[in-house]
Amino acid sequence: MTSTVPALKTLAQTPGTPRATKTPQIPAAALQAVLLDMDGTLVDSEGFWWEVETEVFAGLGHALDLSWREVVVGGPMDRSAGFLIEATGADIGIPELTLLLNEGFEERIARGVPLMPGAARLLAELVAQDIPTALVSASHRRVIDRVLDSLGAHHFALTIAGDEVARTKPHPDPYLAAAAGLGADPARCAVVEDTATGVAAAEAAGCQVVAVPSVAPIAPAAGRTVVPSLEHVDLAFLRGLMPGTVRPPAPGTGPHQP
Repeated sequence: MTSTVPALKTLAQTPGTPRATKTPQIPAAALQAVLLDMDGTLVDSEGFWWEVETEVFAGLGHALDLSWREVVVGGPMDRSAGFLIEATGADIGIPELTLLLNEGFEERIARGVPLMPGAARLLAELVAQDIPTALVSASHRRVIDRVLDSLGAHHFALTIAGDEVARTKPHPDPYLAAAAGLGADPARCAVVEDTATGVAAAEAAGCQVVAVPSVAPIAPAAGRTVVPSLEHVDLAFLRGLMPGTVRPPAPGTGPHQP
C-alpha cells in the first residue's frame, strides 16, 4: 500500500517514534490536526468483526453471547481475543485466534467496505482545506491497508495501526504518536471516535473528542461532544472544539449544547 502512495506515512515505515512533519505558523487556539478512528467511525465494519468472531467460535464449538459485543468492540485485538477465549473456554491461543479473526475480516472486506454516512464528505473537506489528518486504529496494519482501498489513502498524511504501538487503545499512545507525527499539540487535535475504548484513549492523550457511538451509547462529558453521525460533523464544527473558540452548531442541528 505505502509503495503506491508515497505521501502516506505509517508507523510501519518509521519504527519507534513517528516522524514529525513541518507545520505552518497558525494561531495558538487553532485546530492543528484531525485524528480519525476507522472501524465504526469512518467505515461500517463493526458488524463484520462480530460476524467473524461469531463464525470463528462456532467453528470451535462455542456460541457467543450478544452482550459480549459491547465488551470487545473498539478494543485491541489481543484484549478482545483474550476476553472471548476466557468467556467461552475455547481451546485456542490468542495468536492463533488473532490470525483467524484477521483472515476472516479480510475476506469480508475483499470487495470493499461501506463508508459511514458523512464520512466521504468530511474526508474530502479535510483534504480540500489542507488539514493534517491521521487514521488511528486498533486494527492491525494488514487490515488497515485493505480498508484504505475503500477509504482512500490520499485522505491521510499518517496512519497508525494497533500492532505498531507498544500500547494501543484505551491507552493514549496511538493518539500521542499521531499528534507527534503530524507535528501537532494533542490539545489542538480533534479526535472522532465511536467507542468508549477509543474515547478513553483520545481523552487520555489530551485531545478534544467527538464521539459518534456505533454499538454502545457514550455519554457527553467535559471535553467530549456526542453526535448521532458524521453528518453532524464538518470542519467548522471541529475548529469550534478548540479551547478558546466559540463552538458553532453541529451541521444539521439547532444551537449546539456543549
